[in-house]
Amino acid sequence: MTLLMQRRTFLQSLAAGTAALALPPFVSPGEEKAKKQTFIYKTVDKCEIKADVYGASDERVRPVVIWIHGGALIMGDRRGMDPVLRDRLIQAGYLVVSIDYRLAPETKLPAILEDVQDAHRWVREKDPALFHAATKNIDVMGGSAGGYLTLTTGYRVEPRPTALVSFWSYGDIAGAWYSRPDSFYRRSPLVSKEEAYQVVGGPVLSEMTGKAKRHRFYLYCRQQGLWPKEVAGLDPDREPKAFDPFCPIRNVSAKYSPTLLVHGTADTDVPYEQSKEMAEELEHKGVEQELLTIAGGGHGLAGIKPAIITQVHERVLAFLNKRLR
Repeated sequence: MTLLMQRRTFLQSLAAGTAALALPPFVSPGEEKAKKQTFIYKTVDKCEIKADVYGASDERVRPVVIWIHGGALIMGDRRGMDPVLRDRLIQAGYLVVSIDYRLAPETKLPAILEDVQDAHRWVREKDPALFHAATKNIDVMGGSAGGYLTLTTGYRVEPRPTALVSFWSYGDIAGAWYSRPDSFYRRSPLVSKEEAYQVVGGPVLSEMTGKAKRHRFYLYCRQQGLWPKEVAGLDPDREPKAFDPFCPIRNVSAKYSPTLLVHGTADTDVPYEQSKEMAEELEHKGVEQELLTIAGGGHGLAGIKPAIITQVHERVLAFLNKRLR
């Protein structure tokens, strides 16, 4: 796939308001088969923050996988999980909990991270009674911004997750790749400030309902290098140390959860180097880690053959199953 084709593929997914590999905004046959149950795990400012639970069973105790969706913390919702991966996890005996969280810029990063922590706490407190789940074995995974949030659980959640799987994500949110105008995104016609701010603002929200053009705000942020300011509410140039609590790569210790990182080398949204540098830091601190490099893969592994995606899923399951043993 050429760079132009990759660019088209990813921008088309943004136009749909979801990340690559996302589900369409309707209930698929796979969801029915997986017996989805929806719960409100938290309410803030009249915003109901929900979780979809798949694979619940009274017949066996199941370990838990919490899925965190992508969308630059600005877009997307819990329905954005790859249904093939979800069903593979269920077939392998896992309970899957796909969560929402409040979206930026209406909600800033510290509160978004609180939602992730509260979701994890909700799973621990409610899952044993509701879903017959083994909450001593909670794995966390997510893609892109959801992969970033996954990495934050390695040091912000107690007890630490059993394992983390982070797809095409990042450990540093204040670096030049995010805090400076992006040459890739500036190839598209520039989004005006007026247009960008017309599609955000208003009530706090945790789903994409009624805000279908939020990708335009994200595009504006990338074209202008404003993502850290708009999402975290902090200036990385004036307050570089203020980002320390929010950057996983700055918080790795020997207690960090075992981590599998998956990233394509041709990713034009999140540089492959983000996962490579995170893997190096994990290794330096003695944390069990694997970096699964997909040659030529775009963001969301755009352009990669289905057979390779299947192999990725198998590696993910092997990594999780190893922790259970």
